[in-house]
Amino acid sequence: MRKIKKAAVIGSGVMGGGIAALLAGAGIETLLLDIVPFDLTGEEKQDPVARNRIVKTGLDTLIMTQPPLLMQPADAARISIGNLEDDFERLAACDWIIEVVVENLKIKQDLLKRLETIRKADAVVSTNTSGIPLKAMSKGLSKKFRQHFMGTHFFNPVRYMKLLELIPGEDTTPQILEFMADFGERILGKGIVWAKDTPNFVGNRIGVHGMVKAMQLMIEDGLSIPQVDALFGPAMGRPKTAMFKTSDLVGLDTLVHVARNTYDLVPGDEQRDAFVVPAFITRMIDKKLLGKKTKAGFYKTDLTPEWKKIRKVIDPGTLDYVELQRPTFDCLEAAKTAKTTADKVKAIVYGDDQGARFAWKVIAGSLIYAANRVPEISDTIVEIDNAMKWGYNFEMGPFETWDAIGVKDAVLKMKKEGYEVPANVDAMLETGNESFYKTENGQVLYYDFTAGTYKPVQVSATVVSLANLKSAGKVVKQSKSASLVDLGDGVFCCEFHSKMNALNKEIVDFIAEGLDLVDAEGVGLVIGNQAGGMPGAFSAGGDLAYMATLARAGKFDEMDLFLKTAQDGLQRTRYATFPVVAAPFGLTLGGGCEVCLGADRIVAHADLYMGLVEIGVGLLPAGGGCLNLYKKFISTIPAPVTDVDLAKFFVPAFMNIAMAKFSNSAADARNNGLLGPQDRIVFNRDYLIGEAKKEVLRMVADGYAPPVKSPVKVVGQAAQGMINAELYNMRSANYISDYDLFLAKRIAYVVSGGDVAPNTLVDEDVILKLERDAFIDFWQEEKTRARVEHMLKTGKPLRN
Repeated sequence: MRKIKKAAVIGSGVMGGGIAALLAGAGIETLLLDIVPFDLTGEEKQDPVARNRIVKTGLDTLIMTQPPLLMQPADAARISIGNLEDDFERLAACDWIIEVVVENLKIKQDLLKRLETIRKADAVVSTNTSGIPLKAMSKGLSKKFRQHFMGTHFFNPVRYMKLLELIPGEDTTPQILEFMADFGERILGKGIVWAKDTPNFVGNRIGVHGMVKAMQLMIEDGLSIPQVDALFGPAMGRPKTAMFKTSDLVGLDTLVHVARNTYDLVPGDEQRDAFVVPAFITRMIDKKLLGKKTKAGFYKTDLTPEWKKIRKVIDPGTLDYVELQRPTFDCLEAAKTAKTTADKVKAIVYGDDQGARFAWKVIAGSLIYAANRVPEISDTIVEIDNAMKWGYNFEMGPFETWDAIGVKDAVLKMKKEGYEVPANVDAMLETGNESFYKTENGQVLYYDFTAGTYKPVQVSATVVSLANLKSAGKVVKQSKSASLVDLGDGVFCCEFHSKMNALNKEIVDFIAEGLDLVDAEGVGLVIGNQAGGMPGAFSAGGDLAYMATLARAGKFDEMDLFLKTAQDGLQRTRYATFPVVAAPFGLTLGGGCEVCLGADRIVAHADLYMGLVEIGVGLLPAGGGCLNLYKKFISTIPAPVTDVDLAKFFVPAFMNIAMAKFSNSAADARNNGLLGPQDRIVFNRDYLIGEAKKEVLRMVADGYAPPVKSPVKVVGQAAQGMINAELYNMRSANYISDYDLFLAKRIAYVVSGGDVAPNTLVDEDVILKLERDAFIDFWQEEKTRARVEHMLKTGKPLRN
């Protein structure tokens, strides 16, 4: 049985540090090594601290980086450091050794030769290179070594980017490849793309081609940088950072290095010249305008004497920065009215203004280039599409985009304009196949150019696709905001699909109806969805706009009824006769967090931003959040232990709510008390629904019985006095405002059970009523309404 108990990362730069942080977060003891500094004095050469200066800097950087690379600060304890002279022999204990040193062939060859003499016989050795051929790196090494050698190309930032390209060497054994694919997908949570040993593999070969070609066309067509980013941002199913902001994040020097490296290594590429960056970018690099790392690249932010931020963008002609103006085109305005990403893309590329003509040129060239790379860089179109989605955060890969705009229509337009359409695409159309993908009986099929037919897209048996199930007719109940999907084996999934999956009246009503159906026809329920984006939203909270409408109209009785219905529905999930498992990921805030706290168990994705943050808009949790968070804290107290200081449990539960704490990961959520000892963490988001279903079936097999509803022992009046002193100290330090103080005191009153003596047993309905009363009272406060209006208008909290 092959296991990775200990790993080593050689190279402590940004990428090496990120890989080490990921491994540590997955529970793996990790050795991080780097070189001894070249500039040590005679005395420093005898000092272990000085000799480890480079690697210690790398470790400190990964610990301090924001957004955090570590799942939790405690994970840093799993990373030990050393250098390649004094600690090389420690590599003999490692099951996986990852090389992340400088992109220099000789340096890598020399390192691998040293590793060959010390590694365990069955240890895997891999390289994170993006440009040096594996064949050249492993030249002269034994066959035994080469059988355990391969490429493992992570994308930066490692924790957040899903893509992991696996590159087999000429002699890598199938067993090693299979093991590493499973380990990368299941344990590290990555999306695996099989790449060939070609320059820059899959993601960067396609991605950098598209970016540099767009930059060339921008100069030719006379567009500005903001215009290009407007066209190739969210309207095109791309990240908000689009092309040039993404380049600033990556670093212009890195982008140019990859482009030049590709150009040098692909002399036979029909679009080789597309990797030649425009001259103005070379001039920017000479002036150290490298992007975020130098605080100036294609964009920069200046501050006025009044501390007002002014966003500026570079003029490619002069390299002067000018104030950023938000551009628009008719095609973008048309895209705004389209409902789906596919329709938005069609509105842009088939428009007839300057922006549309430019976008079409870029897209057409990218689609043709991608089709011509099969089977050169990968055997299937699936690998290319997944690489662009997982490595560049595109909603659709090139072939999915081609399907979205219509393959036949796009090819006709290409031929009309003189583009050379790839022979494999022409052949597909000639046989009557007009799409690269299709779905049959819930199974996604892709067109295989080599076989000339459709084949199933291979995914892990653990992966459950709600979209595929829905296309196969497995929806048993549906509304505009939610669906109930049959997962099989008597398990159903309640899926939210409102904007940001916010809890609205329709969802609240739907939950109650869904519980009735599962009670009659099923054995358990999963609450989860598969919303896209990074980090995505399980549920970003309650529907503030709906509540604001009720408040403006003075319909507080209607608000109370809505809250009561929500509370009843979420309490029903807690006391249902069948198990309910929540599967949160990404944004799980406010009402979304309350949904999870009401479930029997939580199976959470590792990247979880979870918390009861209602105080930020002048409110408090009123869907059972105050009650269920406090219960989650005290539920760990064994029944025979009766002499307990409940204040020790009350204070952290209260502070979670009063300080609007939210987690930076699922591990952090556990540290905050939002996840309990029986709740699970899954690294691969694609596994989440499937793992939650497994949890339901496991609970059923164990003879699930619902918890007994019983009174809650509360802290009562003693808590309020205890909290007041701390709150006034925070106010004196200006850490909270007067209004925060007002809100927090009322929240303490609710969580502590109201005006009762310490250790009083209070019925749950009493605390739920306290939640609703406080929520409605807060809505009648002018400052709460101001906070809500500001959030609805700007998306940012207001402190008043």
